[in-house]
Amino acid sequence: MALDPRTPVLVGAAQVTNRPGAPRVGGLTPRDGLEVPPGVEPVELAALAAQAAFEDTGAGARLRGALGSLRMVRPLSWHYRNAPLLLAQRLGLAPSELVQSTIGGNSPVALTLAAAEAIAAGQHDVVLVAGAECTASRLAHRRAHDGAEPPWTTQGPDTPEPRLHGVDRPGSSEEELAVGLGLPIHVYPLFEEALRAAAQRDQATHQQLVGQLWARFSTVAARHPFAWDPAPRSAEQLITPGPANRLIATPYTRHLVAYDRVDQAAALVLCSLDTARAAGVPEDRWVFPLAGAEATDHWFVSERPELHRSPAIAACGQALFAHLGLGVDDLAHFDLYSCFPSAVQIAASELGLDPFDPRRDLTVTGGLTFFGGPLNDYAAHGLVTMAHRLRQHPGDLGLVSGLGWFVTKHALSIWSTRPPERPFALLHPQQHVDQLPRQPQAPNYQGPATIEVATVVHDRQGRPERAVAAVRTPTGQRAWAQSTHPEVLAGLLQTDPLRQPCHVQPGRELRLA
Repeated sequence: MALDPRTPVLVGAAQVTNRPGAPRVGGLTPRDGLEVPPGVEPVELAALAAQAAFEDTGAGARLRGALGSLRMVRPLSWHYRNAPLLLAQRLGLAPSELVQSTIGGNSPVALTLAAAEAIAAGQHDVVLVAGAECTASRLAHRRAHDGAEPPWTTQGPDTPEPRLHGVDRPGSSEEELAVGLGLPIHVYPLFEEALRAAAQRDQATHQQLVGQLWARFSTVAARHPFAWDPAPRSAEQLITPGPANRLIATPYTRHLVAYDRVDQAAALVLCSLDTARAAGVPEDRWVFPLAGAEATDHWFVSERPELHRSPAIAACGQALFAHLGLGVDDLAHFDLYSCFPSAVQIAASELGLDPFDPRRDLTVTGGLTFFGGPLNDYAAHGLVTMAHRLRQHPGDLGLVSGLGWFVTKHALSIWSTRPPERPFALLHPQQHVDQLPRQPQAPNYQGPATIEVATVVHDRQGRPERAVAAVRTPTGQRAWAQSTHPEVLAGLLQTDPLRQPCHVQPGRELRLA
């Protein structure tokens, strides 16, 4: 079948890991003899990745000259008023469009899918998608200079702002914020407990399965030359608390959560098929985005009847498979967003995969704990690594997902070197998700209840600090409660909190029955 000349194709993919003493730039094979200065700021690191991505195309000069849109994942390790503008200036380019994402780990996949859609529609011939975070260097500078910020680029208030892509909305409701549920590390442990409750597992059995899952991720990272922490670990090493693996929020230890103190960048070059041919991009560089899907779950965690589910991921997967005439078993490679083990388990289950099946890797990078978790930009590394993996395995299919907030915003994409049989489509099965029931809530509830899920947050010395729980009222409504009382913390740690009777006192204060 003759391909539409507007068919979008990924032709360049590169990444940077600026780990102290071992900087790396490239796709899957690091370039030899390249020095990356320490303390480089995010736009500089993104520029290195972009230059390497253009080189990866085999026709970089021609494609640079045709660049129509530069799209950048919003950096969180440093504030820029217009990061895409700075990146364009560093690269010596003047694209007609500058785009920056909103906050969310779904952003790299969402930006890339939107780029493919724009190319297919004839809006642009060449699009660059890039992102970078330099949290490690920023924190190192602050430690060495009595808390002073590094001398990185600032932009004045007269700097024009880029076009925003994505939903810009807080991830937590006022009720959730009132009990301290504003950070992922405090919310995802609740999802883990919900998964355990749904599977009817005791704590030890479930924690062992989680450890085995994450051990497989560490093994993948150990083989990846761009991994920030490429040391394989056993399940016992990951789940056993200790001085180097403190409890953060039960049931998660340090080695079960994303590690964001990294300096990493990634970049992707996409163009139309006719542009790739005219520029002379070798066909062994071509990786096609076959289709993508985006949706959000009920926005606030409080609204979701089942905390171990993601109807939006299920809807996206079903839409993709129906559009392409595929099933999940037709896919050979996966990179499921992996900020926490619960995120992987939820996504895998909704797509029809067994997350604990040791025969199937669910990551090509090693995930945000071991490969590195550059905040919003991790999924760009998943896309880069997947592109090179598919080049090594022509004809295979690969799926890369991104996730924002608290299993809230989702973007899924399917890729292959195999030419598409249908035109690229970006699917939006949101209407189906929006029609699903919402959980009845009881704001400011006081009275008897039953614990639905709970976590005990620990301080930096590994000491219990406070507890947060979702509880169910006698009529089945959901309410939130918290406590710093030592007896409550001890009670939740010493016994299984699931389905424990409790009492919610004024001020959302949790007491165990």
